[in-house]
Amino acid sequence: MVDSLNWAMQNNQALFELLEQHYHRFHQADFIPHDPITIPHMFSQKQDIEIAGLFAGILAWGQRKTIINKCRELMERMDQAPYDFILHHQADDLKKLLGFKHRTFNEEDLLYFVDYLQRVYQTHESLEEVFVKGMELGNGDMESALVYFQKDFSAAEHFPRRTQKHIATPARKSACKRLNMYLRWMVRSEEGGVDFGLWKKIKPAQLICPCDVHVDRIARRLGLLRRKQTDWQAALELTENLKTFDPEDPVKYDFALFGIGIEEKGQ
Repeated sequence: MVDSLNWAMQNNQALFELLEQHYHRFHQADFIPHDPITIPHMFSQKQDIEIAGLFAGILAWGQRKTIINKCRELMERMDQAPYDFILHHQADDLKKLLGFKHRTFNEEDLLYFVDYLQRVYQTHESLEEVFVKGMELGNGDMESALVYFQKDFSAAEHFPRRTQKHIATPARKSACKRLNMYLRWMVRSEEGGVDFGLWKKIKPAQLICPCDVHVDRIARRLGLLRRKQTDWQAALELTENLKTFDPEDPVKYDFALFGIGIEEKGQ
């Protein structure tokens, strides 16, 4: 693996072949059970997938096994019907959520997420509409969508200040890793059986690559990322470089970079 990475650094065609090889290798159905994307794959209804996917993305830090277990616990607390729970829950139903915790995400954060999502689904058929509105009001790109989503999420008067850390924004120079990963799940084609391709108003070419720690490390070694900080500009730089190899679907190489990084670490 080290020799192939070193060779790819020096040869653009070799780099393309390396990325393609590992994209096809890791973009397989057997990737799903070991990744947080397994949580939205528990469902078939669009809104269930959106909601389960958002929580799986937001909670995706730490060991993948722990993330998956905590997300399964959360879906169980929502009676394995997240959309119905979000839309129709009564005050007493919220007691099922008390005591939930994953790292710094606690019940106060969870209750606000439920409140926000209920407001969204009372007026929108899909969460996609919030991101698309941000693009329309802004520059038509994912930066505009993410900045708007964070503002919309935190706009309520009862928004808990502690919850702001769980929705990243380029306005704070964040790489927005977890939200970019979620957007990849929702937007990229379902061909291959991993991502869902549920959202049609956002194109794969508009997505930004999630800068996971493994992706970041391998991208730097391959010369795909030179910026020292892992911030929004780094995410843009990496995505632009990946567009050299596939301008219509650059973030497909997230599978390659992440897979190589995981394999190197033996995780």
